[in-house]
Amino acid sequence: MRVSGAVVSARISQLEDHLGVRLFQRTTRALNPTEQGKNFYPNAQKILEAVEDAESEINQITLVPRGTIHVSAPLGVGRRFIAPAAPRFQVEYPLINVRLRLSDRRVDLALEGVDVAFFLGIPEDSSLKIRKIADCPRVLCAAPAYLAKRGAPKDINDLKANHACLNLRYPGAPEFQWPLQTEAGVQRIDISGPLECDDGDVLTQWALDGNGIILKPLFEVASYIEAGTLVPVMTHQPPVSIQLVCLFTHRRGQDPKIRLFIDYLAENIARTLAQTKTLV
Repeated sequence: MRVSGAVVSARISQLEDHLGVRLFQRTTRALNPTEQGKNFYPNAQKILEAVEDAESEINQITLVPRGTIHVSAPLGVGRRFIAPAAPRFQVEYPLINVRLRLSDRRVDLALEGVDVAFFLGIPEDSSLKIRKIADCPRVLCAAPAYLAKRGAPKDINDLKANHACLNLRYPGAPEFQWPLQTEAGVQRIDISGPLECDDGDVLTQWALDGNGIILKPLFEVASYIEAGTLVPVMTHQPPVSIQLVCLFTHRRGQDPKIRLFIDYLAENIARTLAQTKTLV
């Protein structure tokens, strides 16, 4: 919200004075809601939601969507799809503002005030509405320098036993194995390597520097494959494709500006992905 901690603290104190109760228990190490605070919060949320609903109704009546959309996405998805499309969307709909947050960690929509979250994979939270945007092919790849030194993996056993795998790991990460397609069906293999990171673009750079093999959505590494700085490996046992979806609450999905934004991004993403599927 671009508000300093001191200002927030002062506003909370004013609210507590107005209500005549403490909303938080404060210590030097923690800030926890009191019972009164826990009861007050959902009612305050309802008020804010009522204001948003009123604005949405006006938008539908006037046919002029307006307001602010808070969007989150993984780094790779955000940088390659959302960030380029957001300014074009805003030009077409100048009364809609876009606030974009990029992170490879999992985002809590309700807690962090996010309207739309783009996500690779299928989230576990069934309370959210899910719209599938696209199936994204994935690829195993490595730099020519790594392959010259270690050779290309011949199969799953060779990959596990003799190669450095660069893995994306962060607290709460849903996937710690690589799912590969084989003649016997999909096999989820435990992989290991000397380097791990919670930033997917760091993994890509490590691979470019010859430090190991990465599993990536094709759209993230397509330009490197075209340039020859990354080379696909084990194409006879490729990774399973991953779904790109967007998440939102049912109520958010009724907001015309949210529907417009999701539709706009879905069209742009489908067009971009269609250009990369022939590379591997």
